[in-house]
Amino acid sequence: MFNRFLIILAAIILLPACTTSPPSNVNDICDMFDEKDDWYDDVADASEEWNVPIQDIMAIMHQESSFVADAQPPRRKILWFIPGPRLSSAYGYPQAKDETWETYERATGAYGADRDDFEDAADFVGWYTNTSYKRCGIARGDTYNSYLAYHEGHGGFNRKTYNSKKWLKEVAAKVQRRADSYKKQLQGCQKRFKRSGWLDWF
Repeated sequence: MFNRFLIILAAIILLPACTTSPPSNVNDICDMFDEKDDWYDDVADASEEWNVPIQDIMAIMHQESSFVADAQPPRRKILWFIPGPRLSSAYGYPQAKDETWETYERATGAYGADRDDFEDAADFVGWYTNTSYKRCGIARGDTYNSYLAYHEGHGGFNRKTYNSKKWLKEVAAKVQRRADSYKKQLQGCQKRFKRSGWLDWF
């Protein structure tokens, strides 16, 4: 009985360690890729698959979750102090809602993908942004409008719902500036993160 208690206690103690912690410096893309060994390969694969710049994928995730794997919106308050339901079903690195994530799974066949898995989240942001290019006519690399479409949805973007949201335009401009900063940083460090091919031996 005592041994069983110790096993349960150890599991409780170790459970928080299973959650991936965010990078120490989310403002420097080189530092993030240095700290998180697999992140460059994951986001580079998504960038190549969906023809979306690495810096755009990373800037959108920074805005949505600050790279907190299990990020969720706050709960509504009932009678000012009782925790109620959350404001939306948005979850994980990309803050994707349940229905949007299910659409992604059906469109890509990525059933079983998780919003709190960085590789899956990067692929989702790449897929969604590529869809924005196709459905909304947004130029590739236009982070500002890509973020507006990400926030408002493709239908909302095409209806220009963002025009009544000055605060959202300011956020989109911030995401654009962050993408520009990430791009400049990446130019100085990307070479060391790229996979080495067998030709490098000759």
